[in-house]
Amino acid sequence: MSSDPTTPTQPLHSPKSPVATSYPFHREGSRLWERSHLFLGELPSPLPTKRTRTYSATARASAGPIYKGVCKQFSRCQGHGFITPENGTEDIFVHISDIEGEYVPVEGDEVTYKMCPVPPKNQKFQAVEVILTHLSPHTKHETWSGQIISS
Repeated sequence: MSSDPTTPTQPLHSPKSPVATSYPFHREGSRLWERSHLFLGELPSPLPTKRTRTYSATARASAGPIYKGVCKQFSRCQGHGFITPENGTEDIFVHISDIEGEYVPVEGDEVTYKMCPVPPKNQKFQAVEVILTHLSPHTKHETWSGQIISS
């Protein structure tokens, strides 16, 4: 046993609890911690992605009108970006899972998209089914596999 009182030798736990709790701990009824690929600090995003969006939200977005816009900014590392709508309204959020096609969008790319409300209040919208229609000229574009091309 260590003589240094500030260094515990065993995990701390309640004297009434037979099991020491470790983080992340399982919460009853929560499926969040059952995913084996999550590590400490990698909580899932609260934003609805293509995988987590409900069927009804996906169906409503698919049935909606197609809008045009220009990619304002997109970060592959962060997994999201923004589109400036053609009509000049507020920028629209876009998640990486909603980009269709083989190229990573860059600033100035023309896109078409549909819109889906963002829960819980459904007051803001995000772009879904985003398709790059015209690559920005004189810029380097990257494919999702990492190949760089010039347009």
